[in-house]
Amino acid sequence: MTTAADQTRKVKEGFLGQKMIVLPPNIKKLVVGNTLTQGFYLTAIGYYPRAIYHDRERKTGSGEYILLYCTDGEGFVYINNETYTLKPNTYIIIPKHVGHRYKSSNTNPWSIYWVHFSGSNAEAMFERSLINGQLGVHAIPYDQERIKLFEQLCLILEHSFLEPELEVVNINLMQFIASLVYYKQINPVVYDNDSVSVSIAFMKKNLSQKFRIEDLAAHLGLSVSHYSRVFRHKTGSSPINYFNLLKIHDSCQYLYFTDRSIKEISVDLGFDDQYYFSRLFTKLIGMSPLNYRRKHRNHTG
Repeated sequence: MTTAADQTRKVKEGFLGQKMIVLPPNIKKLVVGNTLTQGFYLTAIGYYPRAIYHDRERKTGSGEYILLYCTDGEGFVYINNETYTLKPNTYIIIPKHVGHRYKSSNTNPWSIYWVHFSGSNAEAMFERSLINGQLGVHAIPYDQERIKLFEQLCLILEHSFLEPELEVVNINLMQFIASLVYYKQINPVVYDNDSVSVSIAFMKKNLSQKFRIEDLAAHLGLSVSHYSRVFRHKTGSSPINYFNLLKIHDSCQYLYFTDRSIKEISVDLGFDDQYYFSRLFTKLIGMSPLNYRRKHRNHTG
């Protein structure tokens, strides 16, 4: 609950070491009219370190989406009678045109990186940040490169509002926000630890081997029927077909980068019969291994 004393100390902006850049109306108009930036652009950006008594309320919301990325301390976001708590290495994107309030903890004030962004692609990015279709707080690993990118955006804007600089800033802005929204996809080895992902990683490490579906299921300690069902549900393919597809994709590298014979390549990838390998390659790629080699060596380089 906010006390009377808290209200007298409420601070919107103004913190030691802060950064805050708001695009002037004429510059915003320039960005909106630029083909390269109109799809995704910032209107304001900043960093508030240890922002004690920071408290911002917009009863009718904002015309832009608002990203709040907390790296230290704690704070709270209030939207539609829900409270979202931001702790170190968490973020939330506040939807546009929705009333909200956010404030720093009085006892453990947050440090936040924030961006107001808009554009024709902004809604799609916001929707990617939803958790099962619902607004939520994401916990993410700290990445120093992400902070460097943010600081670079601010540095460029502090230097110039010329059109090429604005293009660079807004192109990199999408990269910055994507590093938060797509953190799992950027680090699939860390986050994809379900049984199917483990199985696919096992396949990739053993492309020279010959596995039956019983072998792949046993590696996970699953029955063949259960393993086949969950694998097809996630990939749309049977495990053996997927394994063979990985082998064929790998063979494309051999065909392009080496002079090894079709027979040698098929043996290296666990195929006893080079003619079966060639038929499978043709089925999946749309041309024979020999034609693939001829075509791509003649058209690239």
